[in-house]
Amino acid sequence: MAWNGVHRAPGPPMVGRWAEREAIGRLLDAVRDGLSGVLVLTGEPGIGKTRLLEFAAERAAELRVVRLTAVESETGLGFGTLHRLLRPFLNRTDRLPGPQRTALDAALGLVPGPPTDRYLVGLATLTLLSEAAADQPLLFLLDDAQWVDRESAEALAFTARRLHADSLGLIIALRDGLGDTSLFDALGGHPVTGLPEPEARALLSFATRRVDTAVAERIVAGTGGNPLALLELTDALGAEQLAGIAPLPDPLPVSRLIEGHFRRLVHAMPPETATLLLLLATAPSDDTAMMWRAAGRLGLSARAVQPAIAAGILGRDTPTAFRHPLIRSTLYAGAEPGALRRAHAALAAACDPVRDADRHAWHRAEATETTDDHVADDLEAASQRARSRGGYSQQALFLSRAADLTQDPDKRAERLLDAAQAHLMSGDAPAAHTALDLAGADIRGPVLRTRELRIRATAQMFQIAVADVPAMLMDAVTRLGPQDPRLTWELLCEALHAVLVAHDCTQGTSPTEVAAAALTARQHTPDSTGRGRDLLMEALARRLAEGYERGAPALRAALDGLRRDRGIGDANSPFAVMLSMACDDLWEVQAGRELTDRLAAADRSTGALYALSITLLVQARYDLLDGRFTQAEVRYAEFDDISAATGFLGGGDINRLHLFALTGHEAELRAAVRRAAGMTSMGHGVLQLLAQHALTLFELGQGRYRQAAKHARKVFALDPPACGNLVLPLLIEACVRSGDRADANAALGRLEERAPLAATPWALGSLALGRALTAEGDDAGKFYQESVELLQQIPLALEQARARLLFGEWLRRRKWRSDARTQLRAAYESFDAFGAVPYAERARLELLATGATARRRSEETRFDLTPRERQVASMAASGLTNGEIATTLFVTASTVEFHLSKVFRKLGITSRKQIPGAIGDPGPATAVD
Repeated sequence: MAWNGVHRAPGPPMVGRWAEREAIGRLLDAVRDGLSGVLVLTGEPGIGKTRLLEFAAERAAELRVVRLTAVESETGLGFGTLHRLLRPFLNRTDRLPGPQRTALDAALGLVPGPPTDRYLVGLATLTLLSEAAADQPLLFLLDDAQWVDRESAEALAFTARRLHADSLGLIIALRDGLGDTSLFDALGGHPVTGLPEPEARALLSFATRRVDTAVAERIVAGTGGNPLALLELTDALGAEQLAGIAPLPDPLPVSRLIEGHFRRLVHAMPPETATLLLLLATAPSDDTAMMWRAAGRLGLSARAVQPAIAAGILGRDTPTAFRHPLIRSTLYAGAEPGALRRAHAALAAACDPVRDADRHAWHRAEATETTDDHVADDLEAASQRARSRGGYSQQALFLSRAADLTQDPDKRAERLLDAAQAHLMSGDAPAAHTALDLAGADIRGPVLRTRELRIRATAQMFQIAVADVPAMLMDAVTRLGPQDPRLTWELLCEALHAVLVAHDCTQGTSPTEVAAAALTARQHTPDSTGRGRDLLMEALARRLAEGYERGAPALRAALDGLRRDRGIGDANSPFAVMLSMACDDLWEVQAGRELTDRLAAADRSTGALYALSITLLVQARYDLLDGRFTQAEVRYAEFDDISAATGFLGGGDINRLHLFALTGHEAELRAAVRRAAGMTSMGHGVLQLLAQHALTLFELGQGRYRQAAKHARKVFALDPPACGNLVLPLLIEACVRSGDRADANAALGRLEERAPLAATPWALGSLALGRALTAEGDDAGKFYQESVELLQQIPLALEQARARLLFGEWLRRRKWRSDARTQLRAAYESFDAFGAVPYAERARLELLATGATARRRSEETRFDLTPRERQVASMAASGLTNGEIATTLFVTASTVEFHLSKVFRKLGITSRKQIPGAIGDPGPATAVD
């Protein structure tokens, strides 16, 4: 690692690379101008990525330059790279907000603490570096990023995505085809390819040995213009080959020749130097003190570096740094096992077993050849420390290695299951499956088998494949038997969540069977601190197993209990989904809004981004129901941003089904519906039904009632808690308008059974609307009026406008034009303000038919704002400071200031006090309710 400058290894000047030089120049200019930039360089070994990092450092003399090279031997040490990167700035952590400081200190092992959300660590990293860059612009250069541990990669990728106006640049170089680089790949890579022929020949002219012209052409063609290969092959090939006398290998095995050349260089070193080089390849590159202590353990002197410097293996200015990262990785990968164990043993002896206990345990384990329970126990203890920091990939690595060293089969299986769980917590489902497969042969007894099945089910959920999950968890319950009632209940809660999502796509069991099992298990489960969650899951189980009449009172009691309890129990991300289903089944919008707002606030305060992303989708639904389409889009955009940062697979337009339906974006709606249909095989049955519900809304807006009825009947037949009740007034409208009185009456019958049980204004307003639509003569009028009055009591502006539209249409057909105009104008103005284009047009045409005029509104300035600008403006209008907004949105204060400057310019205002009037009613500020 180098600070305030990078020493470049001697060698030929840079040739070509004009596109990369320009990209680096643009990034540096942005940083100098107070903005930020990220550049990810990808390519094969030797292609020139390291040289480009050196070029960037050379051009950044006035910036503070921080360079770090990741080390393969420490890939699994959670937050290790981040700790090394932030070390010069840790004296600033007292300036961080409390939760961020606590999270970062715990992650880096500076203080003890419970596991923290790794994205809160990312936010702390962002804030810390932004603060440092305010004093002097920063440029970070990260080489060999394919070796960065997963937790550090998540924190750095999180930071990179949120850099905007922070005087901070980040250039990352990573090698193709090695390690899990998906987090950095998602930032948008710049592929570095071979030099064009003229530039490759120009570089070859700097070779230390003369090369025949025809041979040079062969080398240029055979290496694909790889700069390192061009120069190293002139040393690797024989003199007769370079002169054109002896033939060259055909084709040129470039990678093998280069790596073989590096190995020969090392093997030509004196034994003391070769041992020291292996020690350098194994130790962290920035901890030279520990490396020299280990060297002393092996009897090596500082003079041993001199032959390596003379041979060009190590740099002259930095004698403990390899000339090229490929030398390090080649040496480490090709080391003789016994020699590698001796190097790890020396490093273990050089580590302080108290202050650096984790690294001591790891090197000691790597130095162990056979099973050793004492070493395995130390590693397991280290894994628990890693878990306490939120370093789940490090925990998994330590546990997997501990399992290798464990003699007892039961203990080995237990450690592998723990490793699988840790892999899932880190977001690595494939690694979890590998650990589960390794554990399989040693698993004996129902408890361990139950754990295995539960982890496999969780891995399926993580990969958004839910069809088989309920059956897997039911199997786990059967295997467990009566041994652990609380665990049985937890398993069945997870199965219930999965079955509610899968619905009719469930395989191997049924929603009714899962719900009945849950109710039986609940009778034997003692009360716990998660009472609110337990009551809600029990109520949903009762709804599925025993019907609406028994389920509705239980749902009401559970929601009332949650509202009284200012906490939210032990709820986690799926709870927002379950909560939404329960509230929709009761037509309970007020409890839904209140509880999801509390969930979102809790998620933000702890940095629980995955949980927050799910809650945002539920909040967006409530925004749509209240006509706040712009606010809903803000939440959808934030969900997409979080999905990109966390790697969650559920992002994109599939979440905007209802927004597309209500705004009349037919092409986008049908594309999202097709994508939803493509997820049927993964078990997302409820998503298909929500898509049908959205299509119903769309077709009603277009006045295509037969098509609307076709979609609504599918939802009516399966009756999911998610939208089974909400579709009833839509189905009645579609059937009445298309002449199908039988189905309209069937839907009304269900509505009349259920709405009084729910007894909310939404339920009773929907019932009154259904009765109005099916009533004969003048009786319909009083039902329409009742519906409007009931829906006005709650935040359901969209439903109010729909009731007024239907009321106005009925009044016009009864020739009561004056009264019709009142209802239709109110409906038209509401729909127009929301952006519900199809419904606004339907209301406008009806209004024209009464003889009234309907003016089209001009597009308002506030809709020129991007979702993020709208969000920042709304929060500023609510009175939050820039710092408070930054903390809430997981960005920096300077980025908030940048967005506000654009808001001021677009709205033509000069102060925060003018924002509310410029954007209209801002509504509740996002996530600070």
